Amino acid sequence: MCELLVGLPEVNVLGVDDEPGRPLRVHVEARVDRAWCRSCGCRASIKDRPVVEFVDLPCFGRPTRLVWRKHRWRCRERACSAGSWTISDDRIAVPRAALTDRAARWVTVQVGRLGRSVNEVAGELGCDWHTVNDAVVSYGEALLAADADRVGQVDALGLDETLFFRKGPRHLKQWATSVVDVGGPGRQAKLVEVIEGRTAAKVSGWLDDQPDAWREAISWGVLDMSGPYRKVFNDSLGHVTQVADPFHVVKHANTMVDECRRRVQNETVGHRGRKDDPLYRSRRLLTKGHERLDEAGEAKLLSLLEAGDPRGEVRMTWHAKETIRGLYDIDDPELAGEFIDELINDMADADMPPEVRSLGRTLRRWRDHIVAWHEARVTNGPTEAINNLIKRIKRISVNRPSKARRLVIHVERVAAGETVLAGRPGGWRCVSNESREATGSSDARRSTASWRTPICRIWRSGRSRR
Repeated sequence: MCELLVGLPEVNVLGVDDEPGRPLRVHVEARVDRAWCRSCGCRASIKDRPVVEFVDLPCFGRPTRLVWRKHRWRCRERACSAGSWTISDDRIAVPRAALTDRAARWVTVQVGRLGRSVNEVAGELGCDWHTVNDAVVSYGEALLAADADRVGQVDALGLDETLFFRKGPRHLKQWATSVVDVGGPGRQAKLVEVIEGRTAAKVSGWLDDQPDAWREAISWGVLDMSGPYRKVFNDSLGHVTQVADPFHVVKHANTMVDECRRRVQNETVGHRGRKDDPLYRSRRLLTKGHERLDEAGEAKLLSLLEAGDPRGEVRMTWHAKETIRGLYDIDDPELAGEFIDELINDMADADMPPEVRSLGRTLRRWRDHIVAWHEARVTNGPTEAINNLIKRIKRISVNRPSKARRLVIHVERVAAGETVLAGRPGGWRCVSNESREATGSSDARRSTASWRTPICRIWRSGRSRR
């Protein structure tokens, strides 16, 4: 019965120590009748009984220690060179481990899949933070090595950077690049690798080290209008078609709206936005999708622009932003190319605000990448979702910021496969609302024809966007 309660294979329970205020200590020994010398084959005798204590799973709500009385054997033949040896059992604990095997697996699940902090799990086991963290890293590396084929061929590859941690007393930012199989229709997204740094040289170096067959299978390269990542695709994956992420295209347009609003604010009233200034009050409405505004919201926005935008520059930039959003309602790639060409020419007009002209130059540089989305229909949304999960895993290393990077590098990479960490067996199923919000919901689809009028004529004729 005692062996059944302990739940370990082929052990004898020698006793249990129950001291107030201290963890339970369960004493066990392996069932070994006799041993033979592995060198000469003669029968061995017991030389010593060393005692090793491990952190085990909690028992009856209390921290528990497993005290294993091992057998150290020696050969009876004096001339034998075998000396002495100790028999170990990986089912109880692996060599040089501080936790039992079942406790190490349990903490890996708690930290990885359930998202508990290392500090919290260590408190429940009654052990040190490093004990739990080292077990998660060790078992995570083993899971990663055992699942070498977790990724397979990649059709669409996404690149994006994320802030890993701040280093040193000056808190210097340390970045990393997430390499993600962003999937596509009928495919699940998967994390491929996390690369230290966000420079083109490091990411290209990693891609160049991959097998040629794997690289040649990639058809689409998704990026967030980043110059270094565009260089990566040009240098290392020149055959892929690069796709600009829709969310970041619209985000850049919203940034131009904000810059125009701040400039007009300073030029008209001579100071930064204050709570009673019309343009400052309109800042949220300007960045919200037009189809998300009800009648009261639209009326409020137009009245605020009428009061604070005497030259109509902010309104023009807002129309430009909304027109760019309408680009993603077009299903035909050829029609989308004609639409963006006409839009770029309109934005280059000398009468346009400087922010609109700047936005037009950006669209000209990324024209092919933006149009490619209408063919690929893949975004960097899964990459952004995995970056959010990286930050979540970083929070797990609470109270040890200097150890965050070590935990993330090992644990997050293992999470991409089928195992213990957040996600689903066989890979990620990451759903990001960012790209969905940027392009508009399916319930609020706008007519393609209504967006084909150049923004110059929309503004000059005073037509409503509805």
